[in-house]
Amino acid sequence: MRALLIVNPQATSTTQLRRDVIVSALASEIDLEVVETRYRGHAGALASGAVSQGLDLVLTLGGDGTVNEVVNGLLQSPDAKPPGELPALAPIPGGNGNVFIRALGLPADPIDATGHILAAISRGQTRSISLGLAGDRYFTFCAGLGLDAEVIRAMEGMRAAGRRASDALYVRTTFRQYYSMTDRRHPALMVERPGQAPVGPVFLGVVANTAPWTYLGQRSVSPSPLASFDSGLDVFGLRRLRTVSTLNVIRQMLSVRDIPPNGRHVLSLHDQPELTLRSVRPMALQVDGEYVGEHECMVFRSVPHALRVIC
Repeated sequence: MRALLIVNPQATSTTQLRRDVIVSALASEIDLEVVETRYRGHAGALASGAVSQGLDLVLTLGGDGTVNEVVNGLLQSPDAKPPGELPALAPIPGGNGNVFIRALGLPADPIDATGHILAAISRGQTRSISLGLAGDRYFTFCAGLGLDAEVIRAMEGMRAAGRRASDALYVRTTFRQYYSMTDRRHPALMVERPGQAPVGPVFLGVVANTAPWTYLGQRSVSPSPLASFDSGLDVFGLRRLRTVSTLNVIRQMLSVRDIPPNGRHVLSLHDQPELTLRSVRPMALQVDGEYVGEHECMVFRSVPHALRVIC
């Protein structure tokens, strides 16, 4: 098996020693090339090159952003191939959240995950999963317009200034954005679906390809707990952003029950093949936890059986 390991050297949860252990374990079992990323978008270019070279497997050691770049590099390579002929993906956790990797059921520890992946390789075990498409960009677990994307935009600015990402910093940034920055009076988003009346308006729209949406420490946060790699997209929205009603929804999202948050101010849609979020003003957009600019309209589609993963 010919494989490429794409390593994000800025990954927050691995050390050089642990990376060396992982590389040694992988190289003992497969024909492995290792490349470290040097700039944003580099992982996608490397993945596209893996398609051109006809490699069997692309592994990642990084966070959700690295995985998203690689997925888009694989599926949007100039040497496009059917999903079954593309290199399989094997993600190893190296970031802060690792939401996609944990949704696949892989261990959160990178060395344990490496052992799990090697065992799956030896058994020839792969899985075909659906992906979401936001405009022309694929996402693995979620995308969103509104407050969640605003928080991610603020976090990226702080990380660029040298702040280290942490759960505590995310929580503080979310509260600051909620109370001081975001418009909590005028909902701007409508949800449109082919052949159906628009729904809304809502303040934010979270589009999920699987559950959970994110993690708070070890606790999963699931606005759409029924979302799955084996179904279409789920949508979560809020018609009101007042403190009491919002805290009640957060309490439900942190529940261990597989029941979507409910209430008259909650919008919840399950297994949607296609939808559009349309806003009366530009709103921040995030894709797999990466800020990707402001948009007034975005079309989301479910792409079944888009990617082979080893997990």
